[in-house]
Amino acid sequence: MLGIIGGSGLYALKELELVKEHDITTPFGKPSAPVTEGKVGANTAFFLPRHGRNHEFLPSEVNYRANIYALKKLGVRTILSVSASGSLQEEIPPGDLVLVDQYFDHTRGKREASFFGKGVTAHISTAEPACPVLTQDVLKAAKDIGIKLHSGKAYACVEGPRLGSKVESHFLRGPAGCDVVGMTNVPEAFLAREAQMGYVTLAIATDYDCWREDPDEHVSVEAVFKVYFENIEKIKSLVVKLLQNGISETPEKIRTALKGAVMTPDERLSAEQKEWLGVLRG
Repeated sequence: MLGIIGGSGLYALKELELVKEHDITTPFGKPSAPVTEGKVGANTAFFLPRHGRNHEFLPSEVNYRANIYALKKLGVRTILSVSASGSLQEEIPPGDLVLVDQYFDHTRGKREASFFGKGVTAHISTAEPACPVLTQDVLKAAKDIGIKLHSGKAYACVEGPRLGSKVESHFLRGPAGCDVVGMTNVPEAFLAREAQMGYVTLAIATDYDCWREDPDEHVSVEAVFKVYFENIEKIKSLVVKLLQNGISETPEKIRTALKGAVMTPDERLSAEQKEWLGVLRG
């Protein structure tokens, strides 16, 4: 089943039949909001507003672990993250959609970045953090309805909440080799892999960040929301088509990502640790 993390307005789909709202508490705390379960045709999806229903959480305040764990507990196997982002490349103008396959972590250690620690040790591979199968599903849905997508791009995640400086923007598009920049998809992408779930970012370029010389083109909150909501119908159409087409099975390499990665013997785990680890492994 598919989980969709994004703004609460994303699941105001006329094709969506609302089924249930799940108010979940996890071993890692409460998710950003209750999870909404819905159906498009025969296919089920779970929707979670990352910043809360009223956008009350800063990027560094989002409980990413609880969000991912809650979705896994509900049976979600792969996640589509819908995120506003700044474009770091001329060929990605504001309003275009971007599929991400790599992530650059430029956060500052304020976020709980892993399920592991405190007596449970594991090291997962994140060389290829995006799910190739979900990527192809999204590309097919976009082609079916004539939406242009940039793919194979790199996402830089910064701490926020401030918007970036020019020198940071130039670093991210230059030495770091990134194509878009945002504040939310790390550690989300890596936590999904720890939970053995597929994950792909569908980013909407809302601005050119601040690497261009013209100050009028530098990112502002007003510009971000203006472009995002001008294009929300395009994103919703893509989500509907994706669900109508159906979601392909997540590759075994992702579904078994914890195999051989957990170093702590089971007999050294507490009952509580065994319970949450069992959910991640499930």
